[in-house]
Order: sequence, then structure tokens, then C-alpha cells
Amino acid sequence: MFKPNIKIHRITDINEKLLSDNNIKALILDVDNTLSTHHGSELVEGLEGWIEEMHKIGIGLIIASNSKEKRVKPFAENIGLDFISLALKPLPFGYIKAIKSLNIKRIQVAIVGDQMFTDTLGGNICGIKTIMTDLVLAEDKLSFKIRRKLEKKFLKLMKVENGYGC
Repeated sequence: MFKPNIKIHRITDINEKLLSDNNIKALILDVDNTLSTHHGSELVEGLEGWIEEMHKIGIGLIIASNSKEKRVKPFAENIGLDFISLALKPLPFGYIKAIKSLNIKRIQVAIVGDQMFTDTLGGNICGIKTIMTDLVLAEDKLSFKIRRKLEKKFLKLMKVENGYGC
């Protein structure tokens, strides 16, 4: 349940071939440490061009974040994407809402996020593909530090490295 289908460095590593090879037509995107730093507003390098490319090749995009609307809405509006705030990941509610909004079959959707215990676990519970990214910038809180150490151990045990599943 914790193993991602695909492991990459940054969201901008997702390209048309990777999506085509995995029959992915839409992406549910996490915000913090996937599109930006944790609670940051600066986009990861190349994100705007990547979004344009995804639109150009017909990939549906929506943000699903556990953060509150006041965090997610301005961020989503800045990059022109619909969003779901308080998604309650890893529970399936936000994923189901996103899939309905995308109007696409579950089998053609992937969640892209940096956290194994929310994004990847939730996607696997929901029956969608999972693409795990490296975090953009390490968080300072102790709870995140503990979670990140556990993630590293799980990934090593499962033999998942960047490029896995690509």
C-alpha cells in the first residue's frame, strides 16, 4: 500500500512518454513539496512550462491538498488549475472528488505527490496510479523529520529509487 508505481525527482520529470506508457490521461497534484516548498508560494523551476505542456498534450490537471482553502486557492489560481482543499488524504474522499471533476476513468488517473503516507497510500487505497516525487525542501518540524526517515527506510526496503517504474 505504500509503494508508488513510479518514483521521480521532480514533477517536471513527468513527460508525454511516461504518461503514454502508463495510460495516464489526468494527474491529481499535491501542492506542498511537490509544486512548491512546504507552505511556500514560489513554483518549482519549470512548472509553468510543464503545465503548458500538459495542457498541450491533453492531460487533465487538478490540485488536491490537505491544506485549507486560504492556502490552496491563491496557489491554484496563480497557475490556472482547479483545486480541492482539505482533501483528507490518504482517505479516498478528495481523490474521488478530483476524479469526478476530471471526468475520467480511475484507471487513467495518477496522484503526484511527495509523501508516502498521504499521497501514495491514498492513491493506492483509491485504486489510482501513484507517482512519488522527491521533496522540494526538507521541513523543519519533528513530525516531518520522523515521517521522512520512515519513508526512506520503506523505499529502501521496497527497492524504490528515482526512475522506478519509468
